[in-house]
Amino acid sequence: MAGVYLDHNATTPLAERVRAAMLPWLGERWGNPSSIHRFGQAAAAAVEEAREQVARLVGANPLEVVFCGSGTEANNAVIWSAARRSGFRGHFVIAALEHPSVHAAAAAVAELGCAVTTVPPAPDGVIEPERLLASLRPESVLVALQLANNEVGTVQPVGAVAAGCRERGVPLLCDAVQAVGKIAVDREALGADYLVLAGHKFHGPVGAAALVVRGDTPFLPWLVGGAQERRRRASTTNVAAVVGLGAAAAVAHGELPARAARLAALRDRCEEGLGAIPGVRIHARTAPRLPNTCHVAFPGLIGQELMIRLDLAGYAVSTGSACASGAVEPSPLLLAMGIARDEALASIRISFGLTNRPAEVDAFLPELAAAVAALRAGTTP
Repeated sequence: MAGVYLDHNATTPLAERVRAAMLPWLGERWGNPSSIHRFGQAAAAAVEEAREQVARLVGANPLEVVFCGSGTEANNAVIWSAARRSGFRGHFVIAALEHPSVHAAAAAVAELGCAVTTVPPAPDGVIEPERLLASLRPESVLVALQLANNEVGTVQPVGAVAAGCRERGVPLLCDAVQAVGKIAVDREALGADYLVLAGHKFHGPVGAAALVVRGDTPFLPWLVGGAQERRRRASTTNVAAVVGLGAAAAVAHGELPARAARLAALRDRCEEGLGAIPGVRIHARTAPRLPNTCHVAFPGLIGQELMIRLDLAGYAVSTGSACASGAVEPSPLLLAMGIARDEALASIRISFGLTNRPAEVDAFLPELAAAVAALRAGTTP
């Protein structure tokens, strides 16, 4: 497909080595891993190899890895498990910058009797551990704090929060979907009781994710009706997708430091060039961030209009705004950071990936400057 893709936080293209690992399981190899004949056992062996590859990437025990269909499914499973175990009387502490799958699941269990406290980040987009821990109550059953934010890219102090949660006997859900494959993630060092990752964020397939459940941490299955995943997630295993997830994990494990440095170089090159555009504001620039993410505002514009104009010029970027009933609404995260509504609406996200090259950044910057100038002048494409 023609064009330059700068929206890798939304999804990433499938790596060739991952595609090669999956192809046999989409053709000449098949079998249900739950079957005891040779076809089934070959599939089961492939799944277990993938489980070991995923565990190695995040510093976990393979027995702790539960394969599932998406990060959204994993987040929902953990929240509903905690709510059910509390008899729908438990209290949840949720960071304001969590993925919508966490907020929506928390809202759903709140309708059934649970209590939810939402903790906003500081103006730099980072949660203050003391403020989050101060929200805990005797009846708290779960804390949710993502490792890296999908919009502004801020990396959160999960380790400090996890230590405080452990002292208080409250498990921690860490959505690491945006972090895994971009930065080093060690479940043990983080101290997370539940850790979530998804293959399509680091050049694996869509439809393959993993929930890592620490040791004997309580967990009630979300899907029931089969013995798969040690009875923690019933459903016939998507062998090809799981093999792809494992392959993506193996590739990332082998090249992570070089990958992070390469992505950071692209982001820094872009942000240096952005300084030539009048009025530009880069959000969370001084905070710990993912190496590939740049979230920037162009005051006076509408980010969605800028995104469309760039798309017409051949460049794919993103915006955290959502269109509802014909009206563009600003990103809730940016508002939670204390960013003014107009500035939030004027923002776009640029996220780099392994397929990008420095020459693409150099070509993108003048196109972006021209699009900003044209919108400020009120001209049409």
